[in-house]
Amino acid sequence: MLEYSVTAKRIDAHGSEARAKDATLVLDTDLAGRPDAFNPAELFLAAIAACILKGIERVTPLLGFSLDGVEVRLHGERQDSPPKMTSVTYEIIVQTAETDQRLELLHKNVRKYGTISNTVADATNLAGTIRRA
Repeated sequence: MLEYSVTAKRIDAHGSEARAKDATLVLDTDLAGRPDAFNPAELFLAAIAACILKGIERVTPLLGFSLDGVEVRLHGERQDSPPKMTSVTYEIIVQTAETDQRLELLHKNVRKYGTISNTVADATNLAGTIRRA
């Protein structure tokens, strides 16, 4: 089993910060919101994006998959009562000369072995596509 630790603390009424390893992340915990930090929903989507990108880094050498770049776009929908994310959709855009079948194989492997994406898929509707840039 792998274990992870994050510590978060309130700085003031406008924000907080989270720390893991040697990294610090400013959090938008201001009730009015703030443009210079991720709010909890955006952090949630960013965690999914990071999982997808890390998964691509993990499986491309195993598949012998060649790419020049990757972008992940996510959209989440939240309901108010009770507050929760009801769905997350994503689009993976890959700069590659690989075939469509290989592109789908990459997507299948990323979905199958993603820790965060598998956790999210068990909790809410997670759906996405992969396409060539």
